[in-house]
Amino acid sequence: MPATAFAQRRIARLASLPAVHRAFHWLHLHQPQLRQWQLEFVRIPAPTFHESARAAWFLDRFHQLGLTNIHLDPAGNALAELSPRTLAPTPWPLNPSVPSAPPPCLLLSAHLDTVFPLNTDVTPREDPDSPRIYAPGICDNAAGLSGLLAIAAALRYANIEPPVPILFAANVGEEGQGDLRGMRQLFSQPPYKHRIAAAIALEGSGNSAVVTRALGSLRFRVTLTGPGGHSWSDNDNPNPILVLSQALTLLSERIPNTSLTSRTTFNVGCITGGTSINSIPESASALLEIRSTHPERLREAEAEMHSTIQRVVSSFSQQHTTKGNLKTTMEAIGDRPAAALPDDSPILHTLRAVDRHLTLRTDPRTGSTDANIPLSLNIPAIAIGTGGTGGGIHTLQEWYDPTGRETALRRILLTLLDLAQTQQVQP
Repeated sequence: MPATAFAQRRIARLASLPAVHRAFHWLHLHQPQLRQWQLEFVRIPAPTFHESARAAWFLDRFHQLGLTNIHLDPAGNALAELSPRTLAPTPWPLNPSVPSAPPPCLLLSAHLDTVFPLNTDVTPREDPDSPRIYAPGICDNAAGLSGLLAIAAALRYANIEPPVPILFAANVGEEGQGDLRGMRQLFSQPPYKHRIAAAIALEGSGNSAVVTRALGSLRFRVTLTGPGGHSWSDNDNPNPILVLSQALTLLSERIPNTSLTSRTTFNVGCITGGTSINSIPESASALLEIRSTHPERLREAEAEMHSTIQRVVSSFSQQHTTKGNLKTTMEAIGDRPAAALPDDSPILHTLRAVDRHLTLRTDPRTGSTDANIPLSLNIPAIAIGTGGTGGGIHTLQEWYDPTGRETALRRILLTLLDLAQTQQVQP
């Protein structure tokens, strides 16, 4: 029997269980509760590197929901588990001196951080004429975070004990220069390193898209420094802004690749330098980003960046040998790995079967999400939306409409429970 057809039979049996119906019932009745939670925690500012207050709020909710092993890890992730009662709900191992084999677990996560600075007014505003909520971060990723709580609450209400532990993570560091540090902690450090068998990242709205291909990126801060000077009397001194601009222009012509099989992009997100209009700046700095779905192309583009900048600086210095040299520094500030989920992965068979059962469309996408880390480690992972619709993402006019999100939450619940059934608890 084909894998997807076999998965469809599993999903049909799973969806018919009384306990699963109870979980669906909770999701149906408690949409106002989800909205209230969302309105409450979106008021808590959570810029990347400043997520602690919002993380504390989630630890409190995890306690209220009756989850176990509730704690903050060294990266700042708010974590909790739902485990079979036969498993100890305490950090593994109980005694570090005694060898033990911790059971595999499944990860369900949603990132805490937003792109907005601390002084941003994040007070939500409800539209009196529609279900829409307006607030910075209300969709990305307050929608995902409310979905995380919904699944935990529905499982607890239905008294569902998964055959393997489910790790709930309100994680840090997904946006901007966070460089996926929350996911890196979970997948590289004890106690969850080597334990996570599969991962689902909840990201924003929607109920058909699924990120199966991780868009990789490399990020750099490039700085040129020189002697500076007066715009008239020192006009022959090297100008870091002009030299850097020449290099960036060349890079914008050399790096982009628009082929369907190996698309690569180059972006300059910020450029700074100088103190006044009549001063030759002593330094110029730019934030650069290279994106690609292919790891090899990322490294090729990185090499092109280094060689082009050095070549432009060297050429300029040779023309101004008596006026002081320019110094170049290139600092790596982000590295999101590119990877892809195989089309025959069991997690995809499960999702397709769930979508067929719920009459949803499975729409594979490419994206840069928390799923990048597990995918790069060959751990099955996807990123999916939590229903409803949203817009104005990463702007002060961001909005979210939760209408219809119950279906997407059923999608997540069935996918998670089927993945749990296909895992075996190690002795």
